[in-house]
Amino acid sequence: MSVKQNFEHVQASIQSACKRSDRDPARIHIVAVTKYVSVERAQEAINAGIVHLGENRIEEGLDKWTALGSQATWHFIGNLQSKKVKKMIHAFEYIHSLDRLSLAKEIDKRVEEGEKKKCFVQVNVTGEESKSGLHPDEVMGFIDDLKKYPSIEVVGLMTMAPFKEDKETLRPAFKHLRQLKERVEHLQLPHAPCHELSMGMSNDYEVAIEEGATFIRIGSSLVGKEK
Repeated sequence: MSVKQNFEHVQASIQSACKRSDRDPARIHIVAVTKYVSVERAQEAINAGIVHLGENRIEEGLDKWTALGSQATWHFIGNLQSKKVKKMIHAFEYIHSLDRLSLAKEIDKRVEEGEKKKCFVQVNVTGEESKSGLHPDEVMGFIDDLKKYPSIEVVGLMTMAPFKEDKETLRPAFKHLRQLKERVEHLQLPHAPCHELSMGMSNDYEVAIEEGATFIRIGSSLVGKEK
């Protein structure tokens, strides 16, 4: 299927999830995860009306950014090494994987003076050893520590749920992240407005939306997989 057809199907699913949870579909932003597809397929996504593209490999992401540039808003959604920040910081408007102060320090160092980098704090809600991210109990202290880095704006929280056939089993994890987000948001911190939730992928985004997701990261069911 074409990206346009897939996009229409995803949009219809978003509408249904929002109707079930009494949410506004306009609050849901689709990040097309293009890490397994070509520049041409990423261009097809843009042509279909998708404005957010996500990459988790710096070199391939930069290749696409060089080719497609300002046609999209770019999200870095993978594990980010501090030593790689300098290379990618100019291209990606959002970073979804902030989970340690050493990384925050490097981001703050590399951002142009007076500018802000929109970051999601990554939380390992389910405690999986294979997943990166903070333990939920560490989130509030970590966000307080981030006030030392004026170039970082915590726009929200992010999590990666395990792959499960029964999507309902993931609902508690998504709900937990939403509750954490609401705790941070309630504080009205200038450096951490925390209005957003990056959660939900191809197999579970409808449940994530029902529990409050505002950014969903969709790869295989939207742009497919070519590599």
